[in-house]
Amino acid sequence: MEIVDIKRYLRQLEYLVNIDSVSSEPDGAGKIAAFMRERYEDLGWKITEKKFFDSIGPCLHIVNHPAERYDVLILAHMDTVFPLGTAKKCPFSKRDGRAMGPGVIDCKAGLLSGLYVLSALQSEQLLNNANICVFLNSDHEGISSRYSKAYSVSLAKKSRCVLVLEAGRANGDLVNQRKGIARYHIAIKGKSAHAGIDYTSGRSAIEEIARWILALQEATDLTRETTVNVGTVSGGTSISAVPGEAHAAVDVRYYEHEEVARIEAVMRKLQEMPRVEGTTAKVEGGITRPPMIPSAETKKLCRTIDQIGREIGVSFGWMASGGGSDGSFSAAAGIPTIDALGPVGGGAHSEAEYLELASIEPRCQLLHEVIRHIVQH
Repeated sequence: MEIVDIKRYLRQLEYLVNIDSVSSEPDGAGKIAAFMRERYEDLGWKITEKKFFDSIGPCLHIVNHPAERYDVLILAHMDTVFPLGTAKKCPFSKRDGRAMGPGVIDCKAGLLSGLYVLSALQSEQLLNNANICVFLNSDHEGISSRYSKAYSVSLAKKSRCVLVLEAGRANGDLVNQRKGIARYHIAIKGKSAHAGIDYTSGRSAIEEIARWILALQEATDLTRETTVNVGTVSGGTSISAVPGEAHAAVDVRYYEHEEVARIEAVMRKLQEMPRVEGTTAKVEGGITRPPMIPSAETKKLCRTIDQIGREIGVSFGWMASGGGSDGSFSAAAGIPTIDALGPVGGGAHSEAEYLELASIEPRCQLLHEVIRHIVQH
């Protein structure tokens, strides 16, 4: 049976990609949600709209049958990182065997692939005795699923396994391991003063935050695959004024929880012993996504998927990723979780984001066979 009508798939993908759906603007994600809701309603599935917070779009809880437990939970996100106006600036296009556009692979193609595969399975009557749940959120990018993660985890705990429709890696690999993410916001308070007339009365917040930047960057430990990135810095009001305030945002990626404790200890020491006398520091933040570490049950499912791939002639390997995924939450809850089951692509979060067109059908076939195996065993 044909799983994907590729012409229709690409028309729908073009529609989705040409909608700006940045996480902080609920209208765009709401349009994506309305599209997905209508498609699943056409299949006769039951949809519950969840509005967790006013600043994000709706999230969708979708099931083929009302149930207390699920054979499979499928996760994907409807939001992107791209600001308003990106879709107009870089609309959907195709060239050299690739589709381009904001969110084309992260994760709008995944949304569609899940829909097409579940539709095919239902048409083949392979879901008659299976309970499938799909959860599509709108707060994944930038804010680490802050509002939806508790609900997502509650669904995972009712499920035998979780399949995540993030993009397949550029080389076709699936993902069964991801780094955890911690994020911090640092605010330094100093004292403003005229840089020419009253310099010595000032207390430079920028000078103090410069010390923080160097210390935190040096806390990176590549032997443990821990990275610390001071991603944004701001401060001061005028070139002629000693800056009274400065701010920085810090991203930490890690596998070992002890590494987060080590880096937080560095920040506490910096707070307690400022270099610039008279400055104070406030630190907010913490872990936003736990690491995805494959359990024995996840590894068993990986071996099953390897066998399925060999049987249907779809090649892939397994890799760890430093990027974030909602699969990290389900894995941390102890549920077998497989990630990157969407089509193959790369360049995510950039204007060069692309989808390999030739990967759509084989990846849908792989997802089809994985779900079929799970519900039949």
